[in-house]
Amino acid sequence: MQIGVAYSEPAQQLWLRIEVPDETTVQQAIEESGILKKFPHIDFEQYKVGIFGKTAELDALLKPGDRVEIYRAITADPATVPRRVIAGEDDED
Repeated sequence: MQIGVAYSEPAQQLWLRIEVPDETTVQQAIEESGILKKFPHIDFEQYKVGIFGKTAELDALLKPGDRVEIYRAITADPATVPRRVIAGEDDED
């Protein structure tokens, strides 16, 4: 069956389509994709994984067409990120 595996860093994004056997798990697909060779710092103790934007366990079975995603921690300094004003919450009018 064909599935996709995706991973993104600020300087590089990777999305691979690969062919895997039926009964393939998320972890097996990631290993088969070769992403861990390109990004050896990926540590599943710290990184989460998901299928189409929903977190999943490494032992979850895949279905044809699934997209496996590897999620890294995203950090942002609140002082450098502009706040969005939501309509109705701006008291300065």
